[in-house]
Amino acid sequence: MNQFHDLCSGLKIIELASVLAGPSVGAFFAEFGASVIKIENPRTNGDVTRSWRTAGECGDSDISAYFASVNFGKRSLALDISQQQGRDVLYDLLKTADVVIASYKPGDAEKLGVAYNEVKKHNPNIIYGHITGYGNDSSRAGYDAIIQAETGYTSMNGTDEMCKMPVALMDVLAGHQLKEAILMALWSKERLGEGCYIPISLFDSALSGLVNQGSNFLNTGHVPKPLGSDHPNIVPYGTLYKCRNGQYLILAVGNNMQFAGLMDILGLEVYSEFETNHGRVQNRDELKVLLADALENMDRDELLQKLHNAKIPAGELNDLEHVFADPSALNMVVEDENVRAVRQGAYSDKDSPISRPPHFGEHTRTILEDELQLGKDEINSLINNNIIIYQE
Repeated sequence: MNQFHDLCSGLKIIELASVLAGPSVGAFFAEFGASVIKIENPRTNGDVTRSWRTAGECGDSDISAYFASVNFGKRSLALDISQQQGRDVLYDLLKTADVVIASYKPGDAEKLGVAYNEVKKHNPNIIYGHITGYGNDSSRAGYDAIIQAETGYTSMNGTDEMCKMPVALMDVLAGHQLKEAILMALWSKERLGEGCYIPISLFDSALSGLVNQGSNFLNTGHVPKPLGSDHPNIVPYGTLYKCRNGQYLILAVGNNMQFAGLMDILGLEVYSEFETNHGRVQNRDELKVLLADALENMDRDELLQKLHNAKIPAGELNDLEHVFADPSALNMVVEDENVRAVRQGAYSDKDSPISRPPHFGEHTRTILEDELQLGKDEINSLINNNIIIYQE
């Protein structure tokens, strides 16, 4: 993967985004060697997730675990762009940038003078990725939990009680959509020499992520209800079964041959109503009871070995403690100075070093000196006018 790292090493990204969706995109490119400058607001002490800590988390650092999850490899510039002097600094940085990642709700970027139409005056070939909640025609801010509810995810999730998913998946989906679009824009710019504006909304990204559930409804009118971990189109797929000693096993049987193999290993007869996937979907509840009764007295690990040998998809239920005890999972962990997070690029170069998430304003002075060649007097003027904050 070194070739990707080398290609991105000359890429300069200005991050005008906070929380999760936009910063996850910046972190992705940072892992591939891009220079990512994170602009943080001195009036708010930077990205709000710096203060989003779990109950047991130490509170004496401005690098929370949440903030660390999507901010490795960046430099922090604490710059007040609500003032003209701060905007002028930003405009100078933008002149040599390749990409802007922004997450302002519609209208706010215009008020601050950092919307695409203003930015491209200073860099006509800039690629400007803009994440909103509902698109540029709505002034509503986007919050993952609300988007999950409004786009149907919550109505399908859970069992007797509906619930949102335990990660901000709408932000994650929007981040992936923007990564893909920026990569396409960079390829287009390489060929045509032109930048562009890329609008991505959490709402549209959520709808795109509905995939088969959305298509099921659009083609059949089927309104899915909470199925727990069951699959609406395939049985048995996704269901958790308790084995002996309280250990859980999950099945992902995708075709009739796999199902026949499963039943053979369990010593069960394949009744006519279960011979096809359609029949199994129609008789879901009866099959679940049959499998549950068979599995409850079986040793999970022994059964899993038999299923794996027969190439029947199955797995164990792990909590995160067990997940990250697996060496293959640890390969996806980035660590620096005892701060750890899961990489945003599943195929990024694991051998390339990456710096820890930045403290608020940690790189303010060095960015101004190295990127803009500002002298001591100019930097002191910015400090005295409360335009910048920097850490020694």
